[in-house]
Amino acid sequence: MFSKCNIYAVKLKRNFLTFLFIFFTLGLLIFSNTNLPAVKSGLELFVTSVIPSLFPFFVATELLQNTSIISYLGHLLDRFMKPIFNISGEGAFCFIMGLISGYPVGAKIACDFRKNGICSKEECERLLSFTNNSGPLFVLGTVGILMYKNSTIGLLLLFTHVLASITVGIIFRFWKKSNNSKDYKSFSKSNKKVLNNTVSLSNLGEILSKSITSSISTILLIGGFIVVFASIISILKSSGILNMLITFINPLFSALNIDSSFIGPLLTGFLEITSGISSISNIAVKKISLNIIFTSFLLRFWRYLCSFASLEYCF
Repeated sequence: MFSKCNIYAVKLKRNFLTFLFIFFTLGLLIFSNTNLPAVKSGLELFVTSVIPSLFPFFVATELLQNTSIISYLGHLLDRFMKPIFNISGEGAFCFIMGLISGYPVGAKIACDFRKNGICSKEECERLLSFTNNSGPLFVLGTVGILMYKNSTIGLLLLFTHVLASITVGIIFRFWKKSNNSKDYKSFSKSNKKVLNNTVSLSNLGEILSKSITSSISTILLIGGFIVVFASIISILKSSGILNMLITFINPLFSALNIDSSFIGPLLTGFLEITSGISSISNIAVKKISLNIIFTSFLLRFWRYLCSFASLEYCF
């Protein structure tokens, strides 16, 4: 009997994703009446909020990477990176781009540094702890202005977000401090070419085209995630699973004297950050600070989720 149970348990574990995808497909069919409005709402959010805020900035960031300004700033901050973050000066490029572009750009650059031998495994892990951040245009534009209708809230969220990243970076400067490996090469001239000025009047059109193409690919990927997770959230709501989770978590929120209306948007935010924050911003409570705190929590949650997902590339 126990052997049969073990076999069934192994099969269930092995085919868990298969059953999950079957449930998703059946959910799309069974709850199509509620899925279609949810997908439409996700597309409207993507078109009216995400694209206007992020797409021009993605293009500008791609163009910026083809100039020498990031390389210059990296060398300028070399004297500060080692004593503060225990990172070589080249990490300044990753830190700056992570602040400017938003996640997952910081994590991607850190992993590229590791793959190209520009930093050690330990340095890459330290970089991932603080360089993968939410972009200022998303926090200020999408969250602050479009969702909260208040630029001051956007500035407050951005300030605390950046300050938290710097604090984590300082704390993680001691990560494996006595176990620094030497399995990386120095930042040679060939590696510096990656950050050097490559744009000129002769190739400006080509670089602009590549920047727009790359930005379209990125923005469509974000839109795809928004639509897919909007469907998943709709299925969870229609099937009653989300209400079961809310009922289970409600006593904890009641004990902490927190409005239970935040539970659903928080669970939604764990699946898709834009929809989650949008729902939180629409909750009318006496203390707007609760909305801001939970919004900041989701921004940090997705920042660490992207970093942890990138850890495998450190080895």
